[in-house]
Amino acid sequence: KTDFINFISDQEWKSIEPVSSWFGPSSFLMSSMSALFQLSMWIRHCHGYLTENVGIPVWASYAVFALATLFSGLILGLVSEALETDWL
Repeated sequence: KTDFINFISDQEWKSIEPVSSWFGPSSFLMSSMSALFQLSMWIRHCHGYLTENVGIPVWASYAVFALATLFSGLILGLVSEALETDWL
């Protein structure tokens, strides 16, 4: 507590460089990181729901997420390829 008070009263905060705009809380990079963390929490919640409430085995839940990952990658690849050929 005293270190923090001294930091403020001695104006040591003026010698610290501000955070780059890339790492600011409202930057695109940090918003994307937040979205990834929220997605991981949603996946964890879905895994818990599938194993605890639905009663499927853990390996089956992993298989569901693996297939979902493969299909979403396939769809994103097809969409990006279609957009690329239309633009060129």
